[in-house]
Amino acid sequence: MKKLLNTLYLTSAGHYLSLDGENAVVIDGDNEVGRVPLHNFEAVVSFGYRGASPAFMGACAERNISLSFLTPEGRFLARVTGKIRGNVLLRKNQYAVSEKPKESLEIAKNCILGKVYNSRWVLERALRDHRMQLDAERVSNASQTLRKSLERIRACRDKDSLRGLEGEAASSYFSVFSELILQQKKDFVFSGRNRRPPLDNVNAMLSFVYTLLTGMEASALETVGLDPYVGFMHTDRPGRASLALDLMEELRPVLADRFVLTLINKRIVTGRDFTEKENGAVLMSEEGRKRILTEWQNRKKEVITHPYLNEKVEWGMLPFVQAMLLARYLRGDLDGYPPFFWK
Repeated sequence: MKKLLNTLYLTSAGHYLSLDGENAVVIDGDNEVGRVPLHNFEAVVSFGYRGASPAFMGACAERNISLSFLTPEGRFLARVTGKIRGNVLLRKNQYAVSEKPKESLEIAKNCILGKVYNSRWVLERALRDHRMQLDAERVSNASQTLRKSLERIRACRDKDSLRGLEGEAASSYFSVFSELILQQKKDFVFSGRNRRPPLDNVNAMLSFVYTLLTGMEASALETVGLDPYVGFMHTDRPGRASLALDLMEELRPVLADRFVLTLINKRIVTGRDFTEKENGAVLMSEEGRKRILTEWQNRKKEVITHPYLNEKVEWGMLPFVQAMLLARYLRGDLDGYPPFFWK
């Protein structure tokens, strides 16, 4: 159980929510494990299947407290809301900002600043911890290129230029990504990003984990009442969760890329977990996917200190925190959207 930004998160799959007067009561089995006054919250998010009592759901609806249910893996199931005014106004603001070039550019820039900043620190952390095992000069040069990109992104005046700068930064980052692969180099050769289909083991893993992260972002946006399909950086397209892709950018390097590197360097995944089809597409085995999903759940439970809130949060909570910060900005509670800068 964790409280962040006036939102109560229940991260245990066995928790059940009930009502006692003006209090939310958290029950695990036959035991009461928590009791919190309802007036403390704007939203409740439950990761589990046990659910909540009808009385508790009714109390949330009456008080305009959003109640969201997700699977233990973070897949969105449903949301119970009170009067529609809250989410309608929030989404109307979202749609209006998405149509304003200047305002939407500022959000897009912050997302990409977060991505490039975090990409650089993935390289810097590798230099600090494994300098003798990689080509330090190449990695250092790429890091300096990313540092200069940050300055150019801050001065960017339109989205086309921003997309170009983001592409250049991604190219520099991935040009040395193979240096961060310290083990199993023969089985995990990486010469650049490719997808649809992935053509090597590393790209197959990256695409799979990016899909997991996108799902987390979409669920997070649903829980705060934002539309995952209307973004600021990625253009609107039928069936594409553009806003989820926007917010995913800043977490890709630190959550997804580092996770894939850990799987390889700790030999949790091996070359035996992949097969290559006749057209060159690389597929993961069912056993390999299960192992990755297990490790992904474990990684999401690791705790860090959020640089903006200065509070301890689990990695798996970051998409929900960032979605809430974006919602607060769109409601006018913050002067700008604060991206996640890894330290």
